[in-house]
Amino acid sequence: MRAVIVYTLSRLGLFAIALGVLYLLGLRTYALLAVAFLVSGLASYVLLSRQRDAVSTRISSRRDLPEG
Repeated sequence: MRAVIVYTLSRLGLFAIALGVLYLLGLRTYALLAVAFLVSGLASYVLLSRQRDAVSTRISSRRDLPEG
């Protein structure tokens, strides 16, 4: 569960950073949210690969547990 929380908070943090940087650079339209979403998505793909692998391992290990 910890890996999922860390990954989610990291994604939200990257989004907030991208939003802030783009706002400071002068992008102050409704497109700001879309561009920030795209930038943070690309950044998380590169920067959060280890956390994403941990979440994937956690989910697959929970899925493989027998019910009972």
